[in-house]
Amino acid sequence: MNSLTIDIRPADADDAQQISDVHAAAWTNTYQGLIPHKSLQRMIARRHGGWWQRAIERRISVMVVDMGGLIAGYCTYGFNRARALSQDGEIYELYIRPEYQGIGVGSRLFEAAHASLRNHGCHGLVVWALEENDMAMNFYASHGGKDVAQGYETFEDRKLRKVAFVWN
Repeated sequence: MNSLTIDIRPADADDAQQISDVHAAAWTNTYQGLIPHKSLQRMIARRHGGWWQRAIERRISVMVVDMGGLIAGYCTYGFNRARALSQDGEIYELYIRPEYQGIGVGSRLFEAAHASLRNHGCHGLVVWALEENDMAMNFYASHGGKDVAQGYETFEDRKLRKVAFVWN
């Protein structure tokens, strides 16, 4: 009998290309038709394997879901960047390959990143999501996040509302 191990762990430089692949697949799946095409393609192209390798080498906090050697998802996290919010920690990005969405690996990754932030002394957590990204909005609400603030992101000529979810 074969068994598949699922490991949630800090990323290492050898993961960079697979993280780039997850980023491209998840962003295309999530934002196609929401973010204007040119902006989306530029954002995806900018996060190539070399970009991720440099980020990991600079000790940016990147955690991955490793499913038997395949990186199925990643998240980046650190200190809260929104001074108006009192939470210390922030998950900047959390993305799962489309074919692995809906089976619980995103929840496990979210909980692991949240625990890491708590272990580093962060009190409270904030995560921003585009309001039109129904999957993210439902995910964070179902994990107990409270919608407390809003902001906007502009892509080319399109202004999109973003929502801050917090956990205290």
